[in-house]
This record gives sequence, structure tokens and C-alpha cells, in this order.
Amino acid sequence: MTRVFSGIKPTGHLTLGNYLGAMRQWAAVDQHRSDALFCVVDLHALTVDHDPARVRRLSRQAATLLLAAGLDPELCTLFVQSHVDEHARLSYVLECVATDGEMRRMIQYREKAARERERGGSVRLSLLTYPVLMAADILAYGADEVPVGDDQAQHVELTRDLALRFNQRYGGTFVVPRATVPEVAARVMNLQDPTSKMGKSDDSGPGIVYLLDEPEVVRKKVARAVTDSGRDVVYDREGRPGVANLLEVLAACTGGEPGALAGAYGSYGQLKKDTAEAVVEVLRPVRARHQELCADPGFVEGVLRAGAEKARAMARPRVDAAYRAIGLLPPVPNAAR
Repeated sequence: MTRVFSGIKPTGHLTLGNYLGAMRQWAAVDQHRSDALFCVVDLHALTVDHDPARVRRLSRQAATLLLAAGLDPELCTLFVQSHVDEHARLSYVLECVATDGEMRRMIQYREKAARERERGGSVRLSLLTYPVLMAADILAYGADEVPVGDDQAQHVELTRDLALRFNQRYGGTFVVPRATVPEVAARVMNLQDPTSKMGKSDDSGPGIVYLLDEPEVVRKKVARAVTDSGRDVVYDREGRPGVANLLEVLAACTGGEPGALAGAYGSYGQLKKDTAEAVVEVLRPVRARHQELCADPGFVEGVLRAGAEKARAMARPRVDAAYRAIGLLPPVPNAAR
């Protein structure tokens, strides 16, 4: 069976973009067709200045929302990255295979480092090397596919390069994965800036629909969404990014096609109203299930404990093999008593 790995970073409250671009696909398709692992990648949240208590809180919330979105621990493996030591163990070995030039060419590193410098802050070394940790996340499990948004595709390409390089130098150890990008709503854009992704780490709250937003909050945010000059509703991602974003969200929520939906509207107002209601209905069962799970924290903890045990058992043999292949001395076993 095809093995799939993907993760979500607890750097902010999860958004409609996370749900339409990834989580819904994981629940509806990936966990049924594959041996699927889904991970809250909390170590990645440490690459920038952060509040430790907030990271812990958001990690638990992310895991709970993944379950609320439909992930079934009977069908997939759900766990927290830091609960499985093999991620960090393999990351260092892969750093010994990666190059400084590869890291500095990563688009996300350049963009995030520039923003940090503009704020007068210092850039953490982990921000430079975190694509290697991401590669370790994937390669430790022998994943065949990695469902990602298009902004993460470069990191999967790096993962492929590192796997191939390691295999060529030290012997066949890793499966070379491939990225899979959803075709519709793979990248939901900010409602106030439709040229930017609806990111959970963004400070622009009015342009972001969070999964736990109340229905009235969702309606207000969509009603205030930036549109474009002109009055006709057409699907044109380059020329009309605001309207295109609304049409793509509506299509993702209703199962329609953005271009075909455009022809049904004569005004932006009705498009916004229908989009808002579609979003409210899509999120309604997620919010309801989240509330149920919050009332039973022991269930979520049990899922994460079992998931980490299963993930550890899957990852350890491959990471141990990588240690041997690259030249590290195996641990000396305890003497028989």
C-alpha cells in the first residue's frame, strides 16, 4: 500500500485554507487509500520567536482539529513530532548530506529571514536548517507521497535530492518520495490580500477564516473580502484575484467549478453571501466535533500516545539503518545477566 506522510505546524490557529487545501483531503481520501501518517510538527514551530505555552496549546488544538476534521485513528497514524525521537536523530544525519547552498536557496527561508531582519530580530539557525528536519520527517517513514501546498513543493524536491544523494553515497536506505498537490483550492488566499496565502501565522485576522470562528464572524469576514474593479463576476486568477479567490472557495465548498460558478452571478454581493454560507456549512460539523473532543481530553491524549508508539516503531529501523550506513558505530548491547 502507498505510504503517505504530511504534517501541520502549530504556529497559529488553523484556517479555512488548511482545511480546504489539506485536512479535508487527508480525511476524505488519503487515510482510506493509503498507509497514512499525519503529524503535528511542533519542532518546526521553534524556528522563530515563540511563546512555549502557546506552542503547547496550539499543538493540542491542531491534533484535536485534525480528529474533528475526520481523521480516524483506526485508519491512520496521528501523532506529535517531538514525541518520536527519530525525527531529530535523522535530521542531523541528513544535515551531513545537505549543503549550505541548498539551504540558502530555499524560498521560504529567504522570505522569512528577510521579514525577521526587517523587524530587527535575529534569524535562528533552525530557520535555515528546518527543510532538512522536514526531509527527516518524510524519509524516516519511507513515505511514497507527501500531500503539500504548492508553497512547500520546493522542500519535497530537497527531500528527494537528499534521499537520492544518501542512497548513492551510502547505499539504498530511503524511499524517494513525490509531492502531490490538490488541484482545487490548494492555496486559499487571504480575503483582504488575495495575492497572499491565507496563512495561520499571518497577523491579518480580518482576511483569515479560522476553523473555530463563529458563523457570524465568518459571514462578516467574507462580506468584507476585497474584490476587484468592475462589476461583472468572472473567473480570472491573474486579472481578478479577489473574485477568483471567492469563486475557488465556493467551488471547494460546494463541489463546483470556479469558471462555471462565475456565470451564475451578476453581483459581488450575492457571490459573497453564497460563499459565506457555504463556508459556514462546511465548517459546522468540524466545530461541533471539536467541541465534543474538547470535552474528552483523555481520548485525544490516548490517540496521540498510540500514534507516537506506532510511528516510533515504523521509523526506528530505517533511522538505525541510516546511522549504520553513514558510518556510526551501533550501540553496544547490554551484557547478558
